[in-house]
Amino acid sequence: MYLVDSHCHLDRLKLDVYDGNLEKALDAARQRGVGRFLCVGIDMQNADAVIALSEKYDDVYASVGVHPLSLEHPAPKPQELLALAQHPKVIAVGEMGLDFFYDKDNHEEQERRFISQLEVAAECRKPVIIHTRDARQKTLELLEAHCNLEVGGILHCFTESLEMAQAALEMNFYVSISGIVTFRNASELRDTVKALPLDRLLVETDAPYLAPVPHRGKPNEPAFVRDVAEFVAELKGVSYEELMVATTENFNRLMHLPE
Repeated sequence: MYLVDSHCHLDRLKLDVYDGNLEKALDAARQRGVGRFLCVGIDMQNADAVIALSEKYDDVYASVGVHPLSLEHPAPKPQELLALAQHPKVIAVGEMGLDFFYDKDNHEEQERRFISQLEVAAECRKPVIIHTRDARQKTLELLEAHCNLEVGGILHCFTESLEMAQAALEMNFYVSISGIVTFRNASELRDTVKALPLDRLLVETDAPYLAPVPHRGKPNEPAFVRDVAEFVAELKGVSYEELMVATTENFNRLMHLPE
Protein backbone atom coordinates (compact mmCIF):
# COMPACT_ATOMS: atom_id res chain seq x y z
CA MET A 1 0.00 0.00 0.00
CA TYR A 2 1.03 3.59 -0.50
CA LEU A 3 0.10 7.09 0.65
CA VAL A 4 -1.74 9.69 -1.45
CA ASP A 5 -1.07 13.40 -1.51
CA SER A 6 -4.65 14.33 -2.29
CA HIS A 7 -3.93 18.01 -3.02
CA CYS A 8 -0.72 19.57 -4.28
CA HIS A 9 0.35 22.14 -6.84
CA LEU A 10 3.23 20.44 -8.63
CA ASP A 11 3.48 23.23 -11.19
CA ARG A 12 4.23 25.69 -8.37
CA LEU A 13 6.73 23.73 -6.26
CA LYS A 14 9.87 25.49 -5.06
CA LEU A 15 12.53 23.12 -6.37
CA ASP A 16 15.78 24.77 -5.28
CA VAL A 17 16.81 21.79 -3.14
CA TYR A 18 16.21 19.52 -6.15
CA ASP A 19 18.16 21.64 -8.65
CA GLY A 20 14.89 22.67 -10.25
CA ASN A 21 14.05 19.05 -11.07
CA LEU A 22 10.45 18.01 -10.37
CA GLU A 23 11.29 14.36 -10.96
CA LYS A 24 13.66 14.47 -7.98
CA ALA A 25 10.95 15.96 -5.76
CA LEU A 26 8.50 13.27 -6.80
CA ASP A 27 11.12 10.58 -6.19
CA ALA A 28 11.72 11.98 -2.69
CA ALA A 29 8.01 11.56 -2.01
CA ARG A 30 7.92 8.08 -3.51
CA GLN A 31 10.80 7.05 -1.26
CA ARG A 32 8.63 8.07 1.72
CA GLY A 33 5.78 5.87 0.50
CA VAL A 34 3.73 8.32 -1.57
CA GLY A 35 2.23 6.50 -4.52
CA ARG A 36 -0.29 8.95 -5.98
CA PHE A 37 -0.44 12.72 -6.35
CA LEU A 38 -3.40 14.93 -7.27
CA CYS A 39 -2.08 18.06 -8.99
CA VAL A 40 -4.79 20.67 -8.55
CA GLY A 41 -5.71 23.42 -10.97
CA ILE A 42 -6.42 26.93 -9.73
CA ASP A 43 -7.41 28.74 -12.93
CA MET A 44 -7.77 28.23 -16.66
CA GLN A 45 -4.27 29.58 -17.18
CA ASN A 46 -2.61 26.61 -15.46
CA ALA A 47 -4.99 23.90 -16.65
CA ASP A 48 -2.74 22.83 -19.51
CA ALA A 49 0.24 22.63 -17.15
CA VAL A 50 -1.44 20.35 -14.60
CA ILE A 51 -2.83 18.13 -17.34
CA ALA A 52 0.61 17.89 -18.95
CA LEU A 53 2.11 16.75 -15.64
CA SER A 54 -0.56 14.07 -15.30
CA GLU A 55 0.26 12.86 -18.80
CA LYS A 56 3.99 12.74 -18.04
CA TYR A 57 3.79 10.74 -14.79
CA ASP A 58 1.69 7.63 -14.29
CA ASP A 59 1.17 8.33 -10.57
CA VAL A 60 0.09 11.97 -11.07
CA TYR A 61 -3.54 12.89 -11.66
CA ALA A 62 -5.03 16.33 -12.30
CA SER A 63 -8.01 18.48 -11.51
CA VAL A 64 -9.19 21.57 -13.37
CA GLY A 65 -11.03 24.52 -11.89
CA VAL A 66 -10.87 28.13 -10.74
CA HIS A 67 -9.93 29.11 -7.19
CA PRO A 68 -12.40 31.58 -5.63
CA LEU A 69 -9.69 34.27 -5.40
CA SER A 70 -8.51 33.81 -8.99
CA LEU A 71 -10.60 36.74 -10.13
CA GLU A 72 -8.10 38.61 -12.28
CA HIS A 73 -9.20 36.71 -15.39
CA PRO A 74 -12.70 36.43 -16.88
CA ALA A 75 -14.86 33.60 -15.59
CA PRO A 76 -14.33 30.38 -17.57
CA LYS A 77 -16.97 29.38 -20.05
CA PRO A 78 -18.67 26.21 -18.83
CA GLN A 79 -18.08 24.42 -22.12
CA GLU A 80 -14.34 25.15 -21.93
CA LEU A 81 -14.06 23.75 -18.42
CA LEU A 82 -16.21 20.78 -19.35
CA ALA A 83 -13.93 19.97 -22.29
CA LEU A 84 -10.86 19.99 -20.02
CA ALA A 85 -12.63 17.83 -17.44
CA GLN A 86 -13.14 15.10 -20.03
CA HIS A 87 -9.41 14.32 -20.13
CA PRO A 88 -8.84 10.77 -18.81
CA LYS A 89 -6.27 11.89 -16.21
CA VAL A 90 -8.53 14.70 -14.92
CA ILE A 91 -10.33 13.03 -12.03
CA ALA A 92 -11.93 16.02 -10.30
CA VAL A 93 -13.14 19.58 -10.83
CA GLY A 94 -11.64 22.33 -8.66
CA GLU A 95 -10.33 23.79 -6.64
CA MET A 96 -13.38 25.96 -6.44
CA GLY A 97 -15.43 27.46 -3.66
CA LEU A 98 -15.81 30.56 -1.54
CA ASP A 99 -13.26 32.65 0.34
CA PHE A 100 -14.83 35.52 2.25
CA PHE A 101 -11.75 36.24 4.38
CA TYR A 102 -10.47 39.13 2.28
CA ASP A 103 -12.36 41.46 -0.04
CA LYS A 104 -16.04 41.84 0.81
CA ASP A 105 -16.95 43.23 -2.61
CA ASN A 106 -16.54 40.09 -4.72
CA HIS A 107 -18.77 37.61 -2.91
CA GLU A 108 -21.49 37.60 -5.59
CA GLU A 109 -18.93 36.96 -8.33
CA GLN A 110 -17.38 34.15 -6.30
CA GLU A 111 -20.80 32.58 -5.86
CA ARG A 112 -21.59 32.79 -9.59
CA ARG A 113 -18.32 31.09 -10.49
CA PHE A 114 -18.77 28.47 -7.80
CA ILE A 115 -22.26 27.55 -9.02
CA SER A 116 -21.09 27.37 -12.63
CA GLN A 117 -18.26 24.99 -11.75
CA LEU A 118 -20.50 22.83 -9.57
CA GLU A 119 -22.83 22.46 -12.51
CA VAL A 120 -19.97 21.46 -14.82
CA ALA A 121 -18.83 18.84 -12.33
CA ALA A 122 -22.38 17.54 -11.99
CA GLU A 123 -22.65 17.23 -15.77
CA CYS A 124 -19.43 15.23 -16.12
CA ARG A 125 -20.03 13.33 -12.84
CA LYS A 126 -16.64 14.08 -11.32
CA PRO A 127 -15.94 14.90 -7.65
CA VAL A 128 -15.41 18.51 -6.65
CA ILE A 129 -12.53 19.97 -4.66
CA ILE A 130 -13.77 22.70 -2.37
CA HIS A 131 -11.87 25.65 -0.91
CA THR A 132 -13.90 27.31 1.85
CA ARG A 133 -12.86 30.06 4.24
CA ASP A 134 -15.13 32.21 6.39
CA ALA A 135 -18.09 31.08 4.26
CA ARG A 136 -19.37 27.99 6.02
CA GLN A 137 -23.12 28.36 5.64
CA LYS A 138 -23.08 29.69 2.10
CA THR A 139 -20.69 26.94 0.97
CA LEU A 140 -22.98 24.27 2.37
CA GLU A 141 -26.05 25.90 0.87
CA LEU A 142 -24.55 26.01 -2.62
CA LEU A 143 -23.25 22.46 -2.39
CA GLU A 144 -26.69 21.21 -1.41
CA ALA A 145 -28.34 23.14 -4.22
CA HIS A 146 -25.91 22.57 -7.10
CA CYS A 147 -23.53 19.69 -6.39
CA ASN A 148 -24.14 16.15 -7.57
CA LEU A 149 -24.24 14.63 -4.09
CA GLU A 150 -24.15 11.09 -5.47
CA VAL A 151 -20.62 11.90 -6.65
CA GLY A 152 -19.57 14.15 -3.75
CA GLY A 153 -16.14 15.63 -3.28
CA ILE A 154 -13.50 16.96 -0.89
CA LEU A 155 -13.36 19.82 1.56
CA HIS A 156 -9.66 20.49 1.07
CA CYS A 157 -7.21 21.88 3.62
CA PHE A 158 -10.00 21.80 6.17
CA THR A 159 -9.86 24.36 9.00
CA GLU A 160 -13.54 24.97 9.70
CA SER A 161 -15.79 23.67 12.47
CA LEU A 162 -16.72 20.11 13.36
CA GLU A 163 -20.35 21.03 12.63
CA MET A 164 -19.45 22.01 9.06
CA ALA A 165 -17.44 18.83 8.58
CA GLN A 166 -20.33 16.70 9.82
CA ALA A 167 -22.77 18.50 7.51
CA ALA A 168 -20.41 17.84 4.59
CA LEU A 169 -20.10 14.16 5.50
CA GLU A 170 -23.87 13.89 5.27
CA MET A 171 -23.58 15.24 1.71
CA ASN A 172 -21.13 12.51 0.67
CA PHE A 173 -17.98 14.60 1.16
CA TYR A 174 -14.56 13.69 2.46
CA VAL A 175 -12.44 15.98 4.64
CA SER A 176 -8.79 16.50 3.72
CA ILE A 177 -6.27 17.46 6.40
CA SER A 178 -3.14 19.48 5.64
CA GLY A 179 -0.05 20.42 7.62
CA ILE A 180 -2.08 23.08 9.44
CA VAL A 181 -3.12 20.34 11.86
CA THR A 182 0.46 20.25 13.18
CA PHE A 183 0.58 23.99 13.93
CA ARG A 184 0.73 25.07 17.55
CA ASN A 185 -2.46 27.16 17.38
CA ALA A 186 -4.57 24.46 15.66
CA SER A 187 -6.06 22.84 18.77
CA GLU A 188 -9.65 23.19 17.54
CA LEU A 189 -8.76 21.51 14.25
CA ARG A 190 -7.05 18.68 16.10
CA ASP A 191 -10.20 18.13 18.15
CA THR A 192 -12.21 18.03 14.93
CA VAL A 193 -9.88 15.47 13.37
CA LYS A 194 -10.18 13.27 16.45
CA ALA A 195 -13.98 13.32 16.10
CA LEU A 196 -14.17 12.53 12.38
CA PRO A 197 -14.53 8.97 11.12
CA LEU A 198 -11.42 7.45 9.60
CA ASP A 199 -13.29 6.30 6.51
CA ARG A 200 -13.94 9.92 5.46
CA LEU A 201 -10.48 11.42 5.96
CA LEU A 202 -7.80 12.31 3.42
CA VAL A 203 -4.35 13.85 3.85
CA GLU A 204 -2.63 16.44 1.69
CA THR A 205 0.23 18.91 1.54
CA ASP A 206 -1.24 21.81 -0.48
CA ALA A 207 2.42 22.14 -1.53
CA PRO A 208 4.23 24.48 -1.91
CA TYR A 209 2.19 26.07 0.91
CA LEU A 210 1.66 25.20 4.59
CA ALA A 211 4.62 22.96 5.34
CA PRO A 212 3.92 20.84 8.44
CA VAL A 213 5.99 20.62 11.59
CA PRO A 214 8.94 19.79 11.57
CA HIS A 215 9.39 21.56 8.23
CA ARG A 216 7.85 24.94 9.12
CA GLY A 217 9.56 27.78 7.32
CA LYS A 218 10.48 25.62 4.32
CA PRO A 219 8.60 25.35 1.04
CA ASN A 220 6.18 22.47 1.29
CA GLU A 221 6.55 19.42 -0.97
CA PRO A 222 4.69 16.15 -1.51
CA ALA A 223 7.19 14.14 0.56
CA PHE A 224 5.92 15.98 3.64
CA VAL A 225 2.47 14.38 3.37
CA ARG A 226 4.05 11.52 5.30
CA ASP A 227 4.53 13.88 8.27
CA VAL A 228 0.87 14.92 8.08
CA ALA A 229 -0.26 11.31 7.94
CA GLU A 230 1.88 10.28 10.90
CA PHE A 231 0.55 13.20 12.95
CA VAL A 232 -3.07 12.43 12.08
CA ALA A 233 -2.54 8.74 12.91
CA GLU A 234 -1.30 9.68 16.35
CA LEU A 235 -4.27 11.99 16.86
CA LYS A 236 -6.66 9.23 15.87
CA GLY A 237 -4.94 6.63 18.03
CA VAL A 238 -4.19 4.32 15.11
CA SER A 239 -0.99 3.11 13.49
CA TYR A 240 0.51 4.96 10.55
CA GLU A 241 -0.14 1.87 8.41
CA GLU A 242 -3.85 1.89 9.29
CA LEU A 243 -4.11 5.60 8.53
CA MET A 244 -2.25 5.15 5.24
CA VAL A 245 -4.50 2.31 4.10
CA ALA A 246 -7.69 4.11 5.11
CA THR A 247 -6.89 7.45 3.47
CA THR A 248 -5.66 5.78 0.29
CA GLU A 249 -8.76 3.59 0.03
CA ASN A 250 -10.89 6.69 0.66
CA PHE A 251 -9.19 8.60 -2.15
CA ASN A 252 -9.40 5.74 -4.63
CA ARG A 253 -13.03 5.10 -3.79
CA LEU A 254 -14.01 8.74 -4.25
CA MET A 255 -12.05 9.11 -7.50
CA HIS A 256 -13.02 5.68 -8.87
CA LEU A 257 -9.40 4.64 -9.23
CA PRO A 258 -8.11 1.07 -9.05
CA GLU A 259 -6.00 0.13 -6.03
